[in-house]
Amino acid sequence: MLRKSLFWLAIAIILFAFTFPVFWVYVTSLKSPDDIFGTGLIFKPTLYNYEYIINVRPALNELLNSLIVSIASTAVVMAISVPAAYSFARFNTGNGHILFITISTRMFPGVVAAIPFFIAFRDLGLLDTHLGLTLLYVYFNMSFATFLLYGFFKEIPASLEYAAMLDGYSRIDILRKIVFPLIKPGVAITTMFCLIWSWNEFLYAFLFTRRIARTASVGLSTFWGSVEIQWGPMAAFMGIAILPTLLAAWLMQRHIVRGLTFGAVKG
Repeated sequence: MLRKSLFWLAIAIILFAFTFPVFWVYVTSLKSPDDIFGTGLIFKPTLYNYEYIINVRPALNELLNSLIVSIASTAVVMAISVPAAYSFARFNTGNGHILFITISTRMFPGVVAAIPFFIAFRDLGLLDTHLGLTLLYVYFNMSFATFLLYGFFKEIPASLEYAAMLDGYSRIDILRKIVFPLIKPGVAITTMFCLIWSWNEFLYAFLFTRRIARTASVGLSTFWGSVEIQWGPMAAFMGIAILPTLLAAWLMQRHIVRGLTFGAVKG
């Protein structure tokens, strides 16, 4: 009984630690500037901060930029990494050398490539553009997605495909009717990781954008000035910025849970 009580107490503490910051962000976003430091949970709610980021700042444009870049880069990454990972897992394409080269792009800190990319993008006219930022995110997410999906594809027995071939299935039919349904949880969790990384990425969005393609993560940093910190508008903007990832995680939670446990049990 004591062990069970301690278990649920630990769960409650963990849930509180994860949910309270998010809860406080939304509470702060509904406070007036005078109430932010002077009150706790007893205050008169106001939408002033939300009106400020919509009417005064280009917050909605920054959110739209993040949405465009995140979805576009994730779609390109998944369209390329799924067949690439399958090729590496089933046919050992390149005898492992191409896979190693692909993974090696994540073996160094991202800041190392900032200057070469900046010079190249400046000469190509891709600075402060959606296309430029999308290409950067495709570059950094491609190796991660390919390597992660490679592990998922390796978990699927090749004997299933051989048996389907004996039944007269073509390679396309095998992929469509057997492999892809089994790999769906892995694709879901890989998509979520790429989407969240692209949405939250700050360094390259800060270095490669100015105003036209500035994303939400960079926009949040502008509320912190040398004279004052706009806590209310920043909390309101943050509250809106975290909603897309929370919504995407909620819609895909069934596949994400299956993807996290994919291959954990063999029988």
